[in-house]
Amino acid sequence: MPGKYANSKFRIALLMFLCGVSVWIAAGSIGQTTTPTDAAINRPGLLRLIVSHPDPVFFTIAFLSVAGLTLIIQGFIKTRASVMMPEDVTNQMRTMIESRQFKELIDYTENEPSFVARALNPALKRAPSFASMKEAMETAVGEQTAEEFRRIEYLNIIGNLGPLLGLLGTVLGMIYAFQEVANTKGQADVGALSFGISTALTHTFLGLALAVPCLAAFGVLRTMVDRLTIRGALIAEELLLMIKPDARTTTGGAAPAPTGVPRATPQPAAPAIPVPQVRKG
Repeated sequence: MPGKYANSKFRIALLMFLCGVSVWIAAGSIGQTTTPTDAAINRPGLLRLIVSHPDPVFFTIAFLSVAGLTLIIQGFIKTRASVMMPEDVTNQMRTMIESRQFKELIDYTENEPSFVARALNPALKRAPSFASMKEAMETAVGEQTAEEFRRIEYLNIIGNLGPLLGLLGTVLGMIYAFQEVANTKGQADVGALSFGISTALTHTFLGLALAVPCLAAFGVLRTMVDRLTIRGALIAEELLLMIKPDARTTTGGAAPAPTGVPRATPQPAAPAIPVPQVRKG
């Protein structure tokens, strides 16, 4: 059930729609005062003010905002213990190990997408050498950990691009303002300069609005991924130690040979070759 919920595109799309509606309503209410004056009635909302400056920078920030929101929602849905290492899956693998059902365990971990199963499956394929099994498990844990961090790293990239895009929009707006001054030969009024200044400040706001939630979510998700991957690695190591054969040795002798392995047949000793003695004269 947790895996189906984590991969449900319908729930992700529904959550994005609700977040978009909430932002739309909140943004439309900003800039409205409680006093019903003429200036307040004619004053546009923040969202309408932002949409009134469409340009390549605006569409780029809008696209990254949708992508960042999607990554944030997917990150918090998938970065959970119930998704990465379900308790029923771990208990099932532990039961198979206690029952010595290793063939069934290999087949089970081959098709199970949980963190612990994907870490244990390569180790089972390296049996019976425990050193090779442990090395394979450590490699699998490292690969999965890197994969989890790469999945949320895009939030860090988008968050760092936000202020840069806002700065680009600010420079673009100032170019519009000074171009208006140049066109009027220094006689431009405040109304002529307002478009460029408004564009500059709007893009600055959009860049910061893009960066703040993405970087905040990236920091939280990075901590969650680090904690969960360490926990998953400890669980996988615990299961691997349950598979490790006992190194029991008998007193004064070697350990008994495993069942099914033929013992070496003792060979008779070779006869000694006589060495001729040389007499001294």
